Amino acid sequence: MTDPVTLTRSLLACPSVTPAAGAVFDVVAAALAPLGFAIDRFVTGEAPDGPVENLIAWRDGPGPHLAFAGHLDVVPPGEGWTGGGWTGEGRTGGAFEPAVRDGLLYGRGAVDMKGAVACFIAAAKQANGATSLLLTGDEEGPATYGTPLILERLAARGLKPDLCLVGEPTSVARLGDTMKIGRRGSVNITIDVPGRQGHVAYPHLADNPITRLVAALAAIDALVLDGGTDWFQPSNIEVTDLTVGNPAANVIPGQASARLSIRFNDRHRGPDLIERIAEIVRTHAPAATVTGRVSGEAFLTRPGAFSTLVAEAAAAVTGVVPEASTSGGTSDARFLARLCPTVELGLVNATMHQTDEAVAVADLGALTAIYAGLIARVAAQPSDAPAAATPA
Repeated sequence: MTDPVTLTRSLLACPSVTPAAGAVFDVVAAALAPLGFAIDRFVTGEAPDGPVENLIAWRDGPGPHLAFAGHLDVVPPGEGWTGGGWTGEGRTGGAFEPAVRDGLLYGRGAVDMKGAVACFIAAAKQANGATSLLLTGDEEGPATYGTPLILERLAARGLKPDLCLVGEPTSVARLGDTMKIGRRGSVNITIDVPGRQGHVAYPHLADNPITRLVAALAAIDALVLDGGTDWFQPSNIEVTDLTVGNPAANVIPGQASARLSIRFNDRHRGPDLIERIAEIVRTHAPAATVTGRVSGEAFLTRPGAFSTLVAEAAAAVTGVVPEASTSGGTSDARFLARLCPTVELGLVNATMHQTDEAVAVADLGALTAIYAGLIARVAAQPSDAPAAATPA
């Protein structure tokens, strides 16, 4: 169960659409127990965001403590899975019926990110060091009862890693070509503009909310938040929905709504952006309601000792030094970066969330070697060595 391909197949065979619990954690626990890890599994939360299962596996050893963080939940599989071809039973494979064809292992979660979890467990058998696994069943969902609850549990037990590696699929064209040292923040905002319904022929007796909303959206669209930074691309605002729900052609509607999504760099904070949008909206629609939810703040682990160790471990296996990047969407690294320097490195992300998601079998072996090399490199560092790259 510590061969990365065998373990990945076992994990893929467990349906674990977010929020995940149960069988997929059984597979991980069974693989970790013989490796000397103390395992803490706990289920928390209620519907609609729970219940969620999480797992903390902790092992003492030489050097600074390296935590591997990841998730065992997956997005819904969708329709049209072929499993890479015909299975041994003579039928077309499904999302949770892992199959190998032409050097690829198919299954929902193969790259995002059960494959990386399997690789780190296999690496932990090969290399000795102070390590832990922090695995959640709620990363693809709202994350209400996922990694934030793991951090609370660690604090309650007096446990704190020195460094954290997240196994998200960061590679783009080939394994190990990209590592993430930060991520942009994310905030979603809803604008509700009330009006007064009336006949289109008597506009003076009505108040058209669309006119006010469109004016506000035009002002928001003209807003330039920044020009980017040394490590981040410019922040952007996108209108993701515009709703009126007016079935009649001759009626001025009584309400209009819109949704925005902002991806922002470390020059901003989510609550400040919500208020900034609210100020613009109030200028054009004083009675409007603006509500926002911050999915995560931007974070950056500046290049330093840890990112160098990650890059060296990857280059020793692939021959390519990974590019340090902050591109892409959010991940649970946004929570972990508050705890210690955090870097992300994982499999090629070309098929994540797609039908027939697949990982190259050879990449599972190579990523295991990268993770084993990183564990050994961290273990060789002085236990009290400063982490030269701290979260910004």
